This record gives sequence, C-alpha cells and structure tokens, in this order.
Amino acid sequence: MAAHFGRRLRKGAASTAVAAAAVAALSASQASGVAGEDNRPATAEATNSVPDGTGGATGNSPYYTDLPPLKSPAPSPSAPVGTPVSRGDAEAGIPATVLDAYQKAAAELRTSKPGCNMPWQLLAAIGNVESGQARGGQVDADGTTLHRILGPQLDGNGFALIPDTDGGAYDGNSSYDQAVGPMQFIPSTWAWAGRDGNGDGEKDPNNIYDAALAAGHYLCRNDWDLSREADLHSAILSYNNSQDYLALVLNWMEYYRKGTHTVPDGTGGVPEHRSDQGTHSIPSPSPRPTQPPTTKPAPKPHTPGDGDGGNETPSPKPPTPKPPVPPTPPGTPTDLVDHLTGTGTGKLTAMAGDAFTERIGVRAETKVGKSVAKVRIRFTLTGDTDATFAGGETVATVATDAKGVALAPPLQAGEKTGAFKVTAAVVGRQVKGVDYTATVTERVADALARTSTTPLTCTAGGEFDQQVQLKATYRGAAADKVAATATVVKSLLDATANDKGPYFKDADGKPVRTLTGLRTDAKGLLTLPKLYADDTAGTFLLRVTTAGGATVTVPLTVEAAGSPAVPTPDPSTSSGSPTPDPSASS
Repeated sequence: MAAHFGRRLRKGAASTAVAAAAVAALSASQASGVAGEDNRPATAEATNSVPDGTGGATGNSPYYTDLPPLKSPAPSPSAPVGTPVSRGDAEAGIPATVLDAYQKAAAELRTSKPGCNMPWQLLAAIGNVESGQARGGQVDADGTTLHRILGPQLDGNGFALIPDTDGGAYDGNSSYDQAVGPMQFIPSTWAWAGRDGNGDGEKDPNNIYDAALAAGHYLCRNDWDLSREADLHSAILSYNNSQDYLALVLNWMEYYRKGTHTVPDGTGGVPEHRSDQGTHSIPSPSPRPTQPPTTKPAPKPHTPGDGDGGNETPSPKPPTPKPPVPPTPPGTPTDLVDHLTGTGTGKLTAMAGDAFTERIGVRAETKVGKSVAKVRIRFTLTGDTDATFAGGETVATVATDAKGVALAPPLQAGEKTGAFKVTAAVVGRQVKGVDYTATVTERVADALARTSTTPLTCTAGGEFDQQVQLKATYRGAAADKVAATATVVKSLLDATANDKGPYFKDADGKPVRTLTGLRTDAKGLLTLPKLYADDTAGTFLLRVTTAGGATVTVPLTVEAAGSPAVPTPDPSTSSGSPTPDPSASS
C-alpha cells in the first residue's frame, strides 16, 4: 500500500519533507490496531462457511483509496456525535441522512445481534471507501441515491468474472454483474443479504438505510465479534479481500472514532483517487464544495442512472455490454460441476420453535457422476417463514468436503407454521440445483392434567374461589406455547357450549362459555380466567383441549343458596355412571 501513498496524500503536503513526515506519521498510526498479526479472511477450514459470491460483498470491485487526513477532527467535547458543529476537516463531515443510516443500522444490530458489537464508524468507513458516502450525500429524503452508483461490469477484463445473476434488475446489465449502490453490493450477494432498513417494505441496494443495514448484517455473520481484532479483520476482508482495503477501512474507522460532524446532504466531500485509477478513472460529476473553480471543460450531458467505477458516467447512452467471454477450459473445482444431487435427506418437519432433526445435504457431481470437492454451495430459505439456519441467517454458504458433499447448517423452525423451500445452488455457476420442502407444524401436547385435586365449587350467583390451572406435556416434557380452547359443555357426549351454568367474562364483562386463543406458558402451564356462576345449581363440565388432541374435563359444582356441597367425582377418571343423589330415600 505504501507504493500508492504519494499520490493519495492531501495537496497540503507541499514539500517532499512534509510528504515524508506524513507517510511516517500515517505508518505509525497504522502500526497500532490497524494491521495486526491476525488479519487473514475467514476460511472454509475455520468455519466451514465461506463468504458468498466471488470476492465477498462487492465482488472485489474497485474502491476509493484516499486516506484520512493526518490531523484528526476535533469537535467540541460536549457535542454528541452526529450533531452539527463548526466545520473542521472536510473529510470528517458525513452527510446527515447517510450518517443517520449508519447509526440506525448499528442500533438495530445492538438488539438483533448484540454479540457482534458493530460500531457505526465501521459502516461509515466502508461507505466512504466504497462510494464516498453516497457521492457526498447525493440522496433524497428517504435515503435513496439520486443517481445509481455502479461499479464496472465484472466481465473478467481486469476484474473478477461474474456473469449476470439478476437479469439486470439491480445494475441494468443482463450480461455481467456490477456492484450497486452506496455500499457496492453485487446482485448475487444482495439477493440474500439485502435488508429493509427504512421500513418501506422494499430491499433496495440504492437506498442508504437498506444498504447500511445489509452491510451490518453481512459483517456480523459467522458469529463474528467486531470488538475482537481477528474477527474485525476477517469481516472487513470478507467484504473486499484486499490487505490494502483492510488497512484503508481501519484507518477511516479510527479517524471517525476521533470525531465527526454532519453536513447537509449533497455537500459532502467526494474522494479523488480509486484503486483502478488509470484504467477506469471517471471524473466527478460536480466539484467538491471547497474546491476552487476549475478551467476544465464541463462534462458532456449524461443519462442519470448510468455509472462506471462508482461514478456517474458522462455518456448520453448506456454502455454497450461487451460480448460474453468464451468459456475457458475447466480450471477450478466449480468449473467441473455439472449438477447437484440430494444425499437422501428425509422428511423435513418440525414443530414451531423446535430444531429440525434432519440435515439437508447435497453432492456436487460432474456430468459422469464423479463427486467434486471444494465447491461452494449456497443454501437459501424462501417462502413465508421465519425459520432460519443456526445463527439466525436465511442463507448459508458451505464448501463441499472430500466426497463432494455439503451439509447445510441445522435448520431451526420459527413460530410461523406452513411450508417453505430450501434451495441448494452452486456459487458462481448456473447448474441444476436441488430444492427441498420443509414444513413447520403447530406445537402440540399429548397429555393435559389439572395441577390441583381440590374440587371446584361455588354458590349460585357467586364466583369460584380457585382458577383452573392445567399442565400440558408432550412426550413427558412440558409443552410450551401450545394453543388451547376451553368450553363449558352440555355433557360428556355433547361438546357444544352450554347456555347456562358457570361462565367466564369477556373484555366487556359479558358472560362467555367458550374461550379460544389460549396458549400454554414456557412451563407448559395454562391458567384460565376466573369462573362465575349464574343462578342455576347443579354439576357442570368444563372441557379443555389443546392442539394435538390432549383433553381434560373438569367438573364444576354450583350449589343452591343454603344447600350443602354435593361431592362429584372427576369425570376424567369416572366410568361415566350417573352420580347418585345422597338425599334420595331407599
């Protein structure tokens, strides 16, 4: 990276001596906490899970290489981060909407993934390196970029080769993928990593709120703890696998940690140098706010939405896609794969909240059926489900082993019931994949019993002293979150609701004799609301039934005013014979 420092230093370094001092100072700042010993990317051997797509989130697309100033920003110590303060170094100012998106994404991750310890300054550092904070904050009030920000097409001509994966939906290119938006996601990665950060129901890589939240979740996968240097380095390298990129992002993150301030949207500084400079160097569409007038000719009219290398293209026409590159002879394991086959995965069924007992597996094979090792397989969950793989993700990428087999991480059912699909596909190659159907069923109980043996009695017109409490179990263990209904029935043989006798009260205080929507608690317990009695004396039956068919019938005795209690056997243990009247004479 030192080889590039000379051209990246700020114009204020007017002399060789000053420039040399700047390089020395920056090198010293990098020596502490910037390039530690463990800065290697996560590998399949370490986690059995590899970053998705070719070259991580961006496809190793070009990025801005400008370094932060040697002098750190120094806002007022009492001013909270993100509030307007007197302007210092232009590079410390972050457009208001862009900064808000970074901070909201970090706040969401503190709740959803507290063990990740995501600093918003990391998102800001990546956003600056990838797009110059959305081209200096060129976003609308909702955070969507005013013009699309696109990297160069990844056609293998100086860049990675990634044939089109989205039909041009995100990047407008149906031949090859291009990195899209302020955080520069390639479409194949956005397809599974995309998030809705502004709550509009859409996942748009061109929206800074969506893109910042997606970047945060991308950096927090694999159970990485970003407060640990090794995990932080692995996460950044998974975004763009370059040691120069790692050092650059760490420098900007440290710079923002020392202080920053907001600037109005659209007035932020835009970096000047790129990692692909000299090959795809594109002029800035507008001068920086602090830059003096220039005598350079104005750019030609351009069509909004076109782009190249993270900058707007001064061309009136969309770029003409280059013809596809002829396939080269197989040179990697992925090139050898002809199709995927299943490995005998059984029926995928689990109750809501439980783990699936079956593991999904596929084998990568050549055309003649020979297994292929070291091939990345992407498993994706689709459908109306909240099921996830272990770790809370809906996409997992796993490398095939020596036998060509890749096992997806264990599946965990959510609370939504119904069927969903799990798709296995080869990363970086369009071949026949494998689809599995998984089903989440409602939680059930196979036994239900009262927690007390005390008879339930009261006087006509009064209320029962005890509330009915029951415990549900499934295969001997407490059955939690199981749905149940309770009804005061007419008889053991007639389960319709009685029109007289004990009753519950609804929210308006009116009598009801059927309760629905009941659910057991974490210990499998179900405590019913208080019961009341009308003026009808006698023995009545309360029947409680759970999902799965567990049932118990509880006798309720209502005594006439001044009458002694009449013991009544529990019909759940009775033979069903009528109860003799003790007052009857022989």
